[in-house]
Amino acid sequence: MNTLATAPAPQSGPAARRKPMYKSLFFQIMLAVIAGIVIGHLWPDLGAGLRPLGDGFIQLIKMIIAPLIFLVIVTGIAAVSDVKAVGRVGIKALAYFTAATMFALVFGLVVGNLVQPGAGLNIDPASLSQDALNAKTSAAPPKDAGTFLLGIIPTSVVGAFASNSLLQVLCFSVFFGAAIVVVGRDRCLPVITLLEIVLELFYKIMGWVMRMAPVGAFGAMAFIIGQYGLGSLGTYALLIAACYGAALVFIGLLFVVAWVYPRVPLWQFVKYTREEFLLALGTASTESVLPRIMAKLTNAGCSRATTGLVVPTGYSFNLDGAALYLSISLLFLAQAFGYNLDLGQQLAALGVLMLTSKGMAGVPGSAFLALSATAGALGIFPVAGVALLLGADRLMDSMRVVVNLLGNCVATFVVAAWEGQFDRSAMLRAFAGEDAVAAEGAAAVGSSPLDGAPAQPPVAPSLR
Repeated sequence: MNTLATAPAPQSGPAARRKPMYKSLFFQIMLAVIAGIVIGHLWPDLGAGLRPLGDGFIQLIKMIIAPLIFLVIVTGIAAVSDVKAVGRVGIKALAYFTAATMFALVFGLVVGNLVQPGAGLNIDPASLSQDALNAKTSAAPPKDAGTFLLGIIPTSVVGAFASNSLLQVLCFSVFFGAAIVVVGRDRCLPVITLLEIVLELFYKIMGWVMRMAPVGAFGAMAFIIGQYGLGSLGTYALLIAACYGAALVFIGLLFVVAWVYPRVPLWQFVKYTREEFLLALGTASTESVLPRIMAKLTNAGCSRATTGLVVPTGYSFNLDGAALYLSISLLFLAQAFGYNLDLGQQLAALGVLMLTSKGMAGVPGSAFLALSATAGALGIFPVAGVALLLGADRLMDSMRVVVNLLGNCVATFVVAAWEGQFDRSAMLRAFAGEDAVAAEGAAAVGSSPLDGAPAQPPVAPSLR
């Protein structure tokens, strides 16, 4: 049953889709990224001083992420009206995340062994600054897996939203949506209608925030280049080449996975979401595109409930790019300090990385925390040696952002198809540019059985 008016069909024909190039968000962000690189390279001090522009834009995005996730998940579960289905989606998503992360870690170890990026450096760990590492990893990591799992459960619902803890918001959202299903959709219809209207309002706010995307991308890119410089690329050339080469191969595998099972032509999806990927690259943050990528995945045929559960969870549990970086960097550090790890040590490191990469997701300096915890657990090299990566970490952002984001999108398509909540015809219409654009004061809202077409949320405002 639809609770709100359905958006009118979009106009067809070239006139409905053609806009001047300067109005394209993709063109504006690309121009901003190029301008940021130029400013950061020619005037490094000015570029470094522009960091507040990027940080401010990301804060605007974070302002709406927690309530948006809550609204998408609750309305999605209410549309599905099956608590068991929600549980199945969660289990399947975690199974996929575990397999993908394990493969990324193993593949990174293979690349590290083949390329040997740290061989011959002969670094003395005593010459590195522990203070610099401490500053980067100011947050304390969870002591064990139990502490991490308990941290998913919010001690206060308000606190979860106030601290923007996505996993805690996700936990409460699932309970709230399940309660609506158990109490009954008819009795909760006023609540569902209110939530749908509020969701529409948040998409409108998101549209306004996204108009600032070029400014945020400009400031973030100018800061990165101004702070670290293009010259620092040469210092870690082999490590950077190994990470980016591994990322390209891994992306190729994602293309195969997407086509073999859910039959998604991933290149067309990348074209469809080019604005989001470019913005994530420009801001070096996947959080900056979380609301829009969820909207586009839903428009592309994934059910609202699946998208709402898989994407936010994947932001903490399915960091394929970070997994590649961690395993390659671990071998880089061991080789740089003259340690040749045998198969047993690498398998032990693999197990520790599997745990530390999950338990520290979302923590500032998480890559350094994971590597420090791994080094401390295995005793392979001094923990202070992780500081060697301080100069290279920001140079890896582009690789991690693209692989993480694309990996989560593929995960959403796979889980949605696995659960029977994927509408391939809707995907093809979206890729062809025929997805409906919500008119002022209207949203496309509907309910969906598990074996039917997925429910669609209000479509994100189009800025193309």
